[in-house]
Amino acid sequence: MTVRVVTDSTADLPAELVRELNITVVPAYISIKGRSYRDGVDISQDEVYKKLVESDSPITTSQPTPNDFATAYKHVLKEADEIVSIQATSRLSGIYQSAVQAREMVNARGRIEVVDSASVSMGLGLVTIAAARLAKAGVSLSGVLEESHQAIKQVHIWAFFDTLKYVFRGGRLGKASALLGTMLTVRPMLTMKDGILHPAGLVRTRARGMEKLLDYVRKFQNVQDIGIVHSTTPEEAQTLRCRLSALLDKNRIYVSKLGPALGVHGGPGTLILALRASDTPRTSMEDAIEKARKRIQLPSFRSPKLNCLPLS
Repeated sequence: MTVRVVTDSTADLPAELVRELNITVVPAYISIKGRSYRDGVDISQDEVYKKLVESDSPITTSQPTPNDFATAYKHVLKEADEIVSIQATSRLSGIYQSAVQAREMVNARGRIEVVDSASVSMGLGLVTIAAARLAKAGVSLSGVLEESHQAIKQVHIWAFFDTLKYVFRGGRLGKASALLGTMLTVRPMLTMKDGILHPAGLVRTRARGMEKLLDYVRKFQNVQDIGIVHSTTPEEAQTLRCRLSALLDKNRIYVSKLGPALGVHGGPGTLILALRASDTPRTSMEDAIEKARKRIQLPSFRSPKLNCLPLS
């Protein structure tokens, strides 16, 4: 019995991974001045960010329809026996419900399992990757489904913004938090817990924001995968990947561009980091002890082989 994995375009998966792992991606929609575009199909990412900054008209997004998912499921079931369909958090989007409705439309209960990832962007992406690896290896539906649920528990995600005005405009965060970031001229950070966005701190410079992302990763042991997503700053994303390669094999660190469906809420300058780790993060006290130990035993130095650029 062959199993295939389906997700939606808010997963922000690199195209090469989608091809390599045979993942089917159902696109969300972006509406600009009354015209609808399929995420990643009908409009380029760069064009969306350009219009986001220059246009006075709001850019809106909408979920794939049940019919979109039904069409995708029917196509996949011509080549596979079963499907694990992994979607963006149901607490911020109706994508999961569209997928559930589509399963009923194609009358495939028992052959299609729909999973709420409780995450977005590469948080969703890392869960999808974990499931797709096993599906490609020939693991059964129950095995792929179990891996999906295990990965959901292990995934953590943080986002760093130049501003929260686009998040606020899209209704994904309270007004008070959006105004705080604007009034203090600071750059806000968010995290996701139980499928909902929460404040994770404020920083005054992009360099400090990137250091904070690195600090989050260092709190974990047994990191298995990392996803880095940017909207308009590819150099920063590659620098972050280079810095993280000291902690994890670079082949398990994926870099991608923030797709339009989420990009209209994040805006230019958004940087997202997601990781999957089998251990829980260290406590503040354990973290302080670990930092002290490193200062004593392991003086810092830069390996010329990494050729990492300094943060600026």
